[in-house]
Amino acid sequence: MSTVWRAAEWAEPDPPAVPAGLGPALDLGRRLAPVARDLPADPWRYLATLATLGAGDLGTARTVEPHLDAVAVLEQAGRPDLTPLGVDEDSTFGVYAARAPGAVLRATRSSGTDDTGWRVSGRKAWCSLAPSLSHALVTVDEGERPGLYAVPLRHGGVAHEAGDWVARGLTAVTTGAVVLDDVPAVPVGEPGWYLARPGFAWGGIGVAAVWFGGAAALGGRLVDAAGRRPPDQVALLHLGTADRGLHTALLALRDAARAIGDGSADGPAGSLLAARVRAVVAGVAEEVLTVVGHGLGPAPLTHDDEHAGRVADLTVYLRQHHAERDLAALGSLVLGDDDR
Repeated sequence: MSTVWRAAEWAEPDPPAVPAGLGPALDLGRRLAPVARDLPADPWRYLATLATLGAGDLGTARTVEPHLDAVAVLEQAGRPDLTPLGVDEDSTFGVYAARAPGAVLRATRSSGTDDTGWRVSGRKAWCSLAPSLSHALVTVDEGERPGLYAVPLRHGGVAHEAGDWVARGLTAVTTGAVVLDDVPAVPVGEPGWYLARPGFAWGGIGVAAVWFGGAAALGGRLVDAAGRRPPDQVALLHLGTADRGLHTALLALRDAARAIGDGSADGPAGSLLAARVRAVVAGVAEEVLTVVGHGLGPAPLTHDDEHAGRVADLTVYLRQHHAERDLAALGSLVLGDDDR
């Protein structure tokens, strides 16, 4: 892989090894928790670590990123006491904030001598890896106190819907719905805090850092190919196109880290920054997918398991960016139309 595009170059001097398998990936997420806790003080370390993971294996990065996001959220919330939910150093978290028709959670005060004081019931869609995790942060839209809650996923009142996950990319990161029936919960922050907090936009930038890592690894394959066969003008065109895009994405991520660090990525400015960075990185990653495909042809897609898997994983992962709809949302933010 090209040293120019190796995401580990921009992480810590000794970046974490990327493991194979869900269990080792979850363990890696726990070990990287200090990186998330230090996010406001050292945002580039956080983004570079995610880029490193994305360059190594997108399935691992997709597993680790939500846990680190949850750790950062809980740190911003003042580390609420989650011991009544059985949270300890071995806990693993997901963050489930998606909205979908027919999938609503509601919160009610518990009537007994419950340690948490709150119960959550209902259905939540798009819960990646929920059967493999111990806890989650979930957004609750109805009931006596809408807001963000921590919930245990191994409680008797939690049921996991199998769903019909048929993805060809990120195959290990299965996603389905979770049904909660009177599950104990701990509020995280005040009502409305999750969306209003300064770090809300930073989570989306972290996902973009993973996209960048995956695209950087693919771009490196063009350099590898040039080392095996003298590149013609078309091969050089592909190489230059990928380099231009990846450099642009890297600068966008570095600027985002600077803005987070100096406190200028809060409120509406943070939302605009995150939308811009995600649009830039997603566009670059899609361009890299195209030029690498044009440059290398079908052989690595059909004979190189690692390359074919990375292409499939990145293709699925990029759909977290909603393409033209997210660009339209960016346009609204440029005009200051937050409600749209």
